[in-house]
Amino acid sequence: MEIIFKVFLFIHIISGTVGLLSGTINMINKKGNKLHKQIGLFFFYGMLTNGVSALVVACIHFNVFLFIVGVFSIYILSTAKRFLFLRGIHTGQKPKKGDWVVTYSMLFFGLCFMIYGGTLIAFSKNFGVVLLVFGIISFLMVKQDIGIYRGNIKNTNYWLLIHIGRMIGAYIASITAFLVVNNTILPSLVAWLAPGVLLTPLIFYWINKYKGKAI
Repeated sequence: MEIIFKVFLFIHIISGTVGLLSGTINMINKKGNKLHKQIGLFFFYGMLTNGVSALVVACIHFNVFLFIVGVFSIYILSTAKRFLFLRGIHTGQKPKKGDWVVTYSMLFFGLCFMIYGGTLIAFSKNFGVVLLVFGIISFLMVKQDIGIYRGNIKNTNYWLLIHIGRMIGAYIASITAFLVVNNTILPSLVAWLAPGVLLTPLIFYWINKYKGKAI
């Protein structure tokens, strides 16, 4: 079992590095061109592998941090990619059963994060704030998904806006994981939340930029 742990830990580190580097390149690269899409595939598969390996490592040696990273990364990446193929819901396209399974699974984990986080806060443990924040973010994304699946669409570019927002969200998650693992200066709560606070405005910037464009 220890050998399996080391193998998946190595995979987790390598894939996380690939995701972080490719994500950084795409953040500064021109959006939508061929290079952006090619590098985006490295980011997607790197971070997806990172998320799956995180779950394996977290299950072998119980680690709440890695478990959160794994669940959150898999969900945000899979839906970011999937919505590229769900462009026609406003014209009658229906989500697959797998889409509902992924969404309701995240709802379950999001509620678990919030309940566990609230419990830790009640016992004056700061990590509860992190769990609560990730739980709330998960809940808001799930709410958005369910609304779109049911046809509550206000912008026909919804698929692109979700793709942009969640890919950047996945990048923020990779920065957060890197900072938390390597942090030796900042308070742990700051290391967990600072990337999101500082980089989330980028999500609003790019979403507003493409919100009114005809695609």
